[in-house]
Amino acid sequence: MQCVKALLFDVFGTVVDWRGSLIDELTAFGAAHGVDADWTGLADAWRGAYVPSMERVRRGELPWTNLDALHRAALERLVAASGIRGLGAAELDQLTHAWHRLRPWPDSVPGLTRLKTRHVIATLSNGNVALLVNMAKHAGLPWDMVCAAELFRHYKPDPETYLGAARLLGLAPGEVMMVAAHNADLHAARSCGLKTAFLPRPAEYGPHQVADFTADSDWTVVAADIGDLAQRMGA
Repeated sequence: MQCVKALLFDVFGTVVDWRGSLIDELTAFGAAHGVDADWTGLADAWRGAYVPSMERVRRGELPWTNLDALHRAALERLVAASGIRGLGAAELDQLTHAWHRLRPWPDSVPGLTRLKTRHVIATLSNGNVALLVNMAKHAGLPWDMVCAAELFRHYKPDPETYLGAARLLGLAPGEVMMVAAHNADLHAARSCGLKTAFLPRPAEYGPHQVADFTADSDWTVVAADIGDLAQRMGA
């Protein structure tokens, strides 16, 4: 795979365990503040608001709004709908920033560290820059560069994200590989000329997972995890 000079990684679900991390942090918050709620249900509903919120921006129903702001607005709606009381602005800010503190999957840091020895590794995430930088510091993710939808004012799967990331790296699309646990992300990347790598995260949505257990196309690489991807890429 000598033509591939950089690997772009989807982050939520592919590199970090958003669901387990959110459930743990929300549950700990509730215990510390004496707030009893269905924190697991809130975590799932919060993630459920992710795509619809971005779609409103993509359709032009909202002006450009970064993911932190979308997460905060969704949380306010969900807290009100759930009847959770006693959360002021500071508490809502604290919970919103739980997305900055997500844990990596066990193979992520060692696998990325290996890949970094031979390739440029970067995010290509719908998360905003501050979120991704803080997450990298918290989780020890060794990115060479953080590419965020915020830089292009477009959310994936808009082509401006994939092509914009390649442009920032000074590379042709065919010299860049998109890595994701989501087939739809890879379909969009391939349509822009990028190479593609699929790796499954069957626990991403816990018992609610209904898709992306296996590759649904002939991606450039199909790997078991990031360590396996590193081996396949010669790292």
